[in-house]
Amino acid sequence: MFVSSSSQPAWLCPAVVSQHEGKIYDSILQVEAMDEDCSPQYSQICNYEIVTSDVPFAIDRNGNIRNTEKLSYDKQHQYEIKVTAYDCGQKHAAQEVTVKVDVKPVCKPGWQDWDRRIEYNLGSASVALFPNIHLETCDGPVSSVRTSIELQTNHIGKGCDRETYSDTSLQKLCGPSSGVIDLLPTPTAATNWTAGLPMDNSGMIFKFDGKQGVKIPDAIVPKNLTDQFTITMWMKHGPSPGLRAEKETILCNSDKTEMNRHHYALYVHNCRLVFLLRRDFDQADTFRPAEFHWKLDQICDKEWHYYVINIDFPVVTLYMDGGTYEPYLVTNDWPIHPSHIAMQLTVGACWQGGEITKPKFTQYFRGSIAGLTLRPGKIESRKVISCLQACKEGLDINSLDNLGQGVKYHFNPSQSMLIMEGEDIDSINQALRKVSYINSRQFPNTGKRRIRVSSKVQCFGEDVCITIPDIEAYVVILQANEPKITVTGMDHFARPASEFENTNGVILFPDIRISSTVTKIEKRLEKSSGKTSGAVVMAETLHYLDFCDILITGDELNTKQECLELDRSTLQGKHLDATNSTKGYSIYGVDTMKNYEDVLRQVRYRHWDSASIFGRKFKVKCSELNGRYTSNDFNLEVNILHNSNYMEHANHMMIQPQFMPSLQNPSSEVLGHESRVSPGATTIVLVACISILVIIVVLGIFRLRAVHQQDFPDKEATKDPDMNWDDSALTITVNPMEKYETNAPGDGESEEEEELEDEEDDDEEEGESTSGDSDDSDEEEVENQARSKQHSATRRGHVEWNQLTLTY
Repeated sequence: MFVSSSSQPAWLCPAVVSQHEGKIYDSILQVEAMDEDCSPQYSQICNYEIVTSDVPFAIDRNGNIRNTEKLSYDKQHQYEIKVTAYDCGQKHAAQEVTVKVDVKPVCKPGWQDWDRRIEYNLGSASVALFPNIHLETCDGPVSSVRTSIELQTNHIGKGCDRETYSDTSLQKLCGPSSGVIDLLPTPTAATNWTAGLPMDNSGMIFKFDGKQGVKIPDAIVPKNLTDQFTITMWMKHGPSPGLRAEKETILCNSDKTEMNRHHYALYVHNCRLVFLLRRDFDQADTFRPAEFHWKLDQICDKEWHYYVINIDFPVVTLYMDGGTYEPYLVTNDWPIHPSHIAMQLTVGACWQGGEITKPKFTQYFRGSIAGLTLRPGKIESRKVISCLQACKEGLDINSLDNLGQGVKYHFNPSQSMLIMEGEDIDSINQALRKVSYINSRQFPNTGKRRIRVSSKVQCFGEDVCITIPDIEAYVVILQANEPKITVTGMDHFARPASEFENTNGVILFPDIRISSTVTKIEKRLEKSSGKTSGAVVMAETLHYLDFCDILITGDELNTKQECLELDRSTLQGKHLDATNSTKGYSIYGVDTMKNYEDVLRQVRYRHWDSASIFGRKFKVKCSELNGRYTSNDFNLEVNILHNSNYMEHANHMMIQPQFMPSLQNPSSEVLGHESRVSPGATTIVLVACISILVIIVVLGIFRLRAVHQQDFPDKEATKDPDMNWDDSALTITVNPMEKYETNAPGDGESEEEEELEDEEDDDEEEGESTSGDSDDSDEEEVENQARSKQHSATRRGHVEWNQLTLTY
């Protein structure tokens, strides 16, 4: 209420009111204004108005304030509005009154003070999910609380964040794994039977749509599996189509030809998992267990599950997700009669070899399979099975100290669900605050992990008790700093051919090194400005590798002449194995970078017919997490040095003596620098030297020929003055009777003398020329003869007698 007058209005006190949320009231509060004006016309208050805009309130002429919409405590805890009044003369109050409306939340049973988004920092051991959570019961008579916390990870990989190594590598990590056969390996040159199957990006999950079946090569699996063997697999399968579903074959060993007998098989039929094992007649001739049936809901729930079938005949045990399940039905059958028919092992369908028209696949599987392995002669222990299917992420309790009196808790095998029970609300609150998310992977899969909390309460003697709504939150795993794997070492070298032909060969990577770094941003405090700045640094990190491949660059290895070798003893004590082919050498298994270095440094290259090759190029590439992170391509060039005798076919007569030593022993200088000089550079230098020598020889030949062509005009110039006689005063008396006798002999003698002189000149010129003119000698001889005749004719022209001065 406030008082208004024509002079100075005044209000008695501010108005404050509280109302519960979720309702619309006709009147929350009534305000009243007074005017001390004595006139009957202006002493009345005729109107009220809310001055504050955009508020869910209204006021009438009598001063009643009401809400125009339902108030929400979550939206706004308190509203502050200003109200003014008008008298009948439309004069408003000089001062406004403030009205505060507090919104009181309606008590709702449920969990309070929790965050929907939880961030998981990479490298941290764990993160608390609900550090401030508490349960609001609205003073209800609660006697006990049962709460379940579920980590939902079905959308991640095979049901949770597991190591993405191959199953054979994981089996090496979990325990002894000798004899394990991978029936669905990643397609390679050596394991190409899975090349036609659809698969995911990792190359480890194979999808069957009811149309595919693959044959396993005969040499992969032995015919006799013995009385003990193990089948393991990851399977994701849904309900079979149709009212009467057919058998869906996972694994089948049947007759290759003539008949359709199934010797052993694993298949799904009407959401039941069935294992068939027919013994041979020579092993037993009595009625024996043959079919083992398991009926489980998980077989058709379209989720990933891990199955292990341990066969210790006649006992067969199924492990699914770490739990043990005995068959609900076992049927007996007679043994199979002996025959000499070969058997065919298939995956995804069963081979019908006895079809009259054409053998074919039948009973196709629909679903996804990964890690299908067979281990003859051994059964897996429970410890190894738990290791193989263990999740690397899950729920945990930070500390069992001060967990709360009377609180009971229970984890499922994969630690994806935690159940807590207790009678005291405060103890339950305290226990739930200690629940955390853990992920032990060094490089976890990024994305969201959903958390669901469900609760049920019981009340003292109440037929109806309060209901606690479920809450949903999620853990966010941010993108990790990807490691940069670097392979370094000597990238080229040269060795004599004899070392490659040696029984030990040549070690290819004596100093190879594998390192890994991650990029981090370190925050530093600048003293001058007092501000923090981020600096990018490269920090070295240690982690596992799962394979390193040595690949041949260029032509594949010729196994009749060359090979890559590795002493198998270097693999002892390590989780590593190795295999080779004409394309290179592969070292695989989950192990440290140091162990990979030690093995790579022992790989040798041999070539026992090195005369046919001058060099080889190799490439090394390493991987972590099945190709998720890969190294650089480390290239190595190897040069094979041959003896100099192979180069003695060169024609040294064409080469000047001062250039001869550079070709006499080409390997002597290279051998002295074999670890420093590139083979490619050596080849370039040799080619350049030979090219220079050829150019010099060619220039010399052209120069000699040019001198030879200029020699004839010079000689003619020296001979012509001697032949130009001064016959002005010459008087010769000739016997007229000898006129016809002296002409012929004189001409013949002069021609013979000139020809002898020309031959002497030619001999001198030939003595000055090199052996390289032998190819042109015939052509030059013809030219010289032509020139001799021409010179003779010229000389005869110069020795013409002056008949006018002759006196007879």
